[in-house]
Amino acid sequence: MPGTGCSPHHILLVKTSSLGDVIHNLPVVTDLLAHFPSARVDWVVEEGFAEIPRLHPGVGEVIPVALRRWKKRLWSPATWREIGAARRRLAATPYDAILDTQGLLKSALVARQARGPRLGHNADSAREPLAARFYDRGFFVPGTLHAVERNRRLAAAALGYSLGPELDYGLPRTADSRQSLSVVLLTATSRDDKLWPEGHWVNLGRALASRGLTVLLPGGSLKERQRAERLARQIPGAQAVPPMNLSGLAQLLAHARLVVGVDTGLSHLAAAVGTPVVALYTATDPGLTGVLGQGWFRNLGGRGQIPAVQEVLTELVPFLPPRPAR
Repeated sequence: MPGTGCSPHHILLVKTSSLGDVIHNLPVVTDLLAHFPSARVDWVVEEGFAEIPRLHPGVGEVIPVALRRWKKRLWSPATWREIGAARRRLAATPYDAILDTQGLLKSALVARQARGPRLGHNADSAREPLAARFYDRGFFVPGTLHAVERNRRLAAAALGYSLGPELDYGLPRTADSRQSLSVVLLTATSRDDKLWPEGHWVNLGRALASRGLTVLLPGGSLKERQRAERLARQIPGAQAVPPMNLSGLAQLLAHARLVVGVDTGLSHLAAAVGTPVVALYTATDPGLTGVLGQGWFRNLGGRGQIPAVQEVLTELVPFLPPRPAR
């Protein structure tokens, strides 16, 4: 247990959202089980992202919450029944350690519903300093570190172990993605200012198709599917992929030869499954939250910077098959 020198047997992680943040927390599970092999690690997560912790074989129970949906329907009796059920579920199990790596007031309040010592960032480290008041112990982690390393450093400090250098998301990986002839282009993101120009996607897709690769274009919402279909019509042999759940998308990314994506959680998922990935940034700085993988990855662009097609292709050259003989 924290502060006693004893190994924790039952640990609860609190990282509810968003998709990229949840993926960034997966290495914490791997680290914990490397140091406490007999421990059970449970996870509280937003219902829409519950498939991600379930992909890690080391996660025990996944406890979904619906903070986003509840906030929109706060005056509904059904919402309060669901909140009550979630509180009872969290309180039903005693934990040796409850670790909130999110550092927000909402995540701290979720952690407060569980039974056991509550650990998290201190007021100088938390994204929302008020959250630190709800922990039994707080720890400082430099804000200059990448989000993945902040999560890992916090867990190591809170549970009292030395952190090794190896990064491991713990997700199943394909044996050799270079045997694949598919390339996944992730063109959709949460904000329009994060999009890469459609003409750039077409030129990139055509260059990849000329090397004998099949371009796959996932899309979730109607708007995203329409974009994927529009691009697919302009790229030889390209396919607009039907909507998939997160587990299906993880498999699609894991079996691809390459992934190129904008600033979206799925680009982080590609890195987590070990597929070579180029992430494109146009409105945000990738320094602290860019793609960070176990294998090869690149972050291109930044705030107000739009990566050129040739810049992307130059990075991809080592992974491209030879040009087909004419």
